[in-house]
Amino acid sequence: MDMQPKTLQEAVIYFSNPANCLDYMLAWRWPDGVVTCPTCGSNKVKFLGNQGRWQCSSHHAKRQFSAKVGTIMEDSPIGLDKWLVAMWLIVNCKNGISSCEIARALGVTQKTAWFMDHRIRLTMQDDYAPKKLGGDGGEVEVDETFIGGKARNMHVSKRERRITGTGGKDKTAVMGLLERGGKVRTKVIPSRKKQVLQAEVKQHVEAGSALYTDALPSYSGLAQDYAHQVVDHAVEYVNGRIHTNGLENFWSLLKRGINGTYVSVEPFHLFRYLDEQSFRFNNRKTTDAKRFRMAGMGLVGKRVTYMELTGKSSSTGMPLC
Repeated sequence: MDMQPKTLQEAVIYFSNPANCLDYMLAWRWPDGVVTCPTCGSNKVKFLGNQGRWQCSSHHAKRQFSAKVGTIMEDSPIGLDKWLVAMWLIVNCKNGISSCEIARALGVTQKTAWFMDHRIRLTMQDDYAPKKLGGDGGEVEVDETFIGGKARNMHVSKRERRITGTGGKDKTAVMGLLERGGKVRTKVIPSRKKQVLQAEVKQHVEAGSALYTDALPSYSGLAQDYAHQVVDHAVEYVNGRIHTNGLENFWSLLKRGINGTYVSVEPFHLFRYLDEQSFRFNNRKTTDAKRFRMAGMGLVGKRVTYMELTGKSSSTGMPLC
């Protein structure tokens, strides 16, 4: 893959060539360079140049296959030229890019762009295993926030249904853990209760690490396993190295994207937008081209259908909306 694109303009021109698109997909789909049949696993395949796909020498169902099979793009009629440009935009636009913008830029419907966006977000997921945050003198900030619409922006009928006067219960709780100088991890949580927050801390943070939180009572007791120090935001926001300003910065970036770009995000899909913003934040020090290639490495072996995205199937393990 010579002369790889470094900017959006170069990417649009580069991926207008089907051969360049196929080269990228080959590198991601079969990184060892050996194309194998996704049905039987045989490497005795023949490339059909006029169709842009391969054919397995064994006679079985689905013996012909494309580079999309086994990836987030499987069964999509959209060309690779549009898929790869959409991926470039999503992984590199700092505040995100809406499905309406993707639709106008690529010449597809908003419904199609929305489906593409969510499938691309699958490539931006981080399984977090096996390394924990902290350790070797690392410092970890832990904080939580609420994501949800503002009452003044809602239609009166929606406001009466959504706003119950119970404060945080009208919004979705999100927890973040940030290793200073390193990566952030985020998760939608059911509540800010002690057992919920402390379980997440123990799962993601190395025991003995320096841990900084605010004065929420749910964090009390962590000093038994961590060098836990607290900053009381009712008094001050910084006390030497004791603060959660790194996570506050991340929350501001996240909410800028949600409020300014996406406008409204359903709680059912919120974890996908967290994955997207976390990916960009964790890879903020690299170039657009490298960030794009890193996302591409995560497109294999992941699939989400439109039925699952719209809450009509529970095969993803996520609750129905």
